[in-house]
Amino acid sequence: MGSTPIARFIYLVMKIISVDPGSPLFGLIRPGYKLIKINGEKVRDNLDYRYKIAEEAVALEFEDTRGERFGFKVRFETTGDLGLSFEEDKILTCHNRCVFCFVHQQPKGMRRPLYVRDDDYRLSFTHGNFISLSNLDDEDTSRIIEQKLSPLYISVHATDDNLRRALFRNDKLPPIMPLLQRMIDGGINFHTQVVVCPDINDGAALEKTIDDLFDLFPGVITVGVVPVGLTKYRQRLPQLKSFDCETAAAILEYLHRRQKEFKKKSSTRFVYAADEFYILAEEDFPALAAYEEMAQFENGIGMMRLLLSDFSRRRRFLKLGNTHSRIAMLTGVSAFEALRKGIVQPLRKEGLRLDLYQVENRFWGERVTVSGLLTGRDIMAKIKSLPKEYDIILLPPNCLNSDRLFLDDLSFDDLQKKVASEVKVGYYSMIDTLNEVTG
Repeated sequence: MGSTPIARFIYLVMKIISVDPGSPLFGLIRPGYKLIKINGEKVRDNLDYRYKIAEEAVALEFEDTRGERFGFKVRFETTGDLGLSFEEDKILTCHNRCVFCFVHQQPKGMRRPLYVRDDDYRLSFTHGNFISLSNLDDEDTSRIIEQKLSPLYISVHATDDNLRRALFRNDKLPPIMPLLQRMIDGGINFHTQVVVCPDINDGAALEKTIDDLFDLFPGVITVGVVPVGLTKYRQRLPQLKSFDCETAAAILEYLHRRQKEFKKKSSTRFVYAADEFYILAEEDFPALAAYEEMAQFENGIGMMRLLLSDFSRRRRFLKLGNTHSRIAMLTGVSAFEALRKGIVQPLRKEGLRLDLYQVENRFWGERVTVSGLLTGRDIMAKIKSLPKEYDIILLPPNCLNSDRLFLDDLSFDDLQKKVASEVKVGYYSMIDTLNEVTG
């Protein structure tokens, strides 16, 4: 994203796609009409609509399919819902060219959503997506503060502006600290992340970043530290190093020391390491309490500890109905050892015929080891290579999207048709998964 904003929200296109029969406007407003203004103010998007109708009374201005405008006034005893559904908002996309951008490390020919690099503060607020804040104009910033779109999730990566511009490959990237401070002064809080690239933004640069962000505490609530992820598709991209056992252990030693410092100063550990660092360093995950509010769970921070702790805590609720079924559980390379020791071995001692297999990521390359990036074809290849036939094949919970598609567009139904065993997708709770699988 450069200093010139990308195509901003296009107003006057809040096109209605349906009207609920229970709406006070049913029969008056039809699909295809546009909502233009609420209480005399333009409506920017679906989130803006929700904010603006939260009044006891609203004046609405519409435009019909012939371009004629008309209005209604609607009163609510409490905050209401007009029963209007609109087209999806256009996503604000990223114009940076980050040295480690995962989207740039993909081959051609995949489904279009995988190439969308969103940098949309609305999705950051509603879904916890990490954004760079580099495409905001004054109107956006004022709106964030006015509508209290907090907390937001921010990719900082470095607080040194020159280093940050180099990482984002954007010479016009605005300074990050003044922008964070302005919004914090307006009541906005942040969860932040640093994707660490060895020999680039680690060491002294990482220390400065963490210190600078802690200076903004409690406006900055947390910092997540994540290792750079590299695929085999990096032709014509900057050369980057991966973390290994030694360098991952060094990062953890440093972050644990800083956590103790911050805990004394603020009663919070403030900075948290991604699960992948513990896996690379071959170290045990911290206790569940060390993750405090689990604020960066979706960022891969605390997932494995929660899975293992949930299994241990709720194990007494495990009801192994059918221990005769032969179950093959598949996972990514990174989670294999923790699952083997913490879950599979104890279950096998109880008589469950459960075998664990790791699926190598042939599609993205061997350096991509998380289960959430396994493709359907790699999973299919692993199933076909299993040494014996199983009654049930159990897949990790994060390998499918909401449409039941794998990353390579293979559908779950198509995979099931090609596999003799029954295929099931697990939950994040192993207790719930096994209770369902064993009946």
